[in-house]
This record gives sequence, C-alpha cells and structure tokens, in this order.
Amino acid sequence: MSAERAGTAAGFPAVVVMGVSGCGKSTIGERLAGVIIGAFIDADDLHPAANIAKMASGVPLTDEDRWPWLDRVANALAETNGPVVVACSALRRAYRDRLRAGAGRPLVLVHLDGSRELLAERMGARADHFMPSALLGSQLATLEPLEADEGGIVLDVRLPVAELVARAAAAVA
Repeated sequence: MSAERAGTAAGFPAVVVMGVSGCGKSTIGERLAGVIIGAFIDADDLHPAANIAKMASGVPLTDEDRWPWLDRVANALAETNGPVVVACSALRRAYRDRLRAGAGRPLVLVHLDGSRELLAERMGARADHFMPSALLGSQLATLEPLEADEGGIVLDVRLPVAELVARAAAAVA
C-alpha cells in the first residue's frame, strides 16, 4: 500500500462485520455504514466467479481459494477513504490477520453469532444467495472465535436488527 493511501484511510475506522453465512452480515453492515456515515462493501461482491460457482455447487472453499479474495477485500478497505464497513465472513484468525495487514489501518471486528438451527433456518429462507445451507457445517467448523487481542465484539443474532446495529456502532465509537 502506498503512503498516500495509508494516510487517507488510517485515521478512520474500518469495521468488519463477520460470521458464517446467514448471520446477517450484509444487513447489519449496510445499516452500520449508514449510522457511522461510511462506505459499505459486501465482500461477496469481490469473490471471483470460480469461488461463487464452487460454493453454489456445495463445495467449500479452501484457503487457496480464499487468499486472493481476502487480498481483494483488504485492498478495498485500504483504498476506501474515510469510514468503511465490510461484510466478510473472516472465519479464521489468519483471514482476519490478512485483512488487518492489507487494510493498512486498525479493524474493529463485529462477530455476529447464532445457533446452527437459527442460521440454517435463515439460510433456508433466502432465495437469492449463492451459498447453500449444506455449507453451513463447513463454515461452523472453520470458524475461530475472536481472540482477546483482536479488537472486536461478539453479538447474538437473536437480538433485533436495530439493537445489533446500535451495539456495533457503540463498539466502533
């Protein structure tokens, strides 16, 4: 990252709304961006077509599939001036570390957490997403909880959307 880009982004928060599919990352991320008056990026939009096709066919991504995508997400965070919120699964510590390193600024992590049953129900109810419910198990198996030094908050997705957004905004402030 250039020194010029680092200077424009470094003074503003970069928020990663993270968690497995179906937890509400895009909904909460988009609303949170509105509250903090920042840009919103849906990391799903940065997946290469091969990744989307793989997941849509029920095949979990490997780390080799994820690294270039995570680099694209980190670059988007680095290139966005001012506050920015990204909805990104960021399931493993190594993925979050890669985002942190590439973003060029500190990240605030908002982990949306829920029971397997609730997440499966939510995934089954959506008709317009490439991620099939069959991949929920692999995502939950990959998920590594936030560690104390990561600068984040864990929120229960059973809470109302407005309360989730308010709690996330308080964590960013």
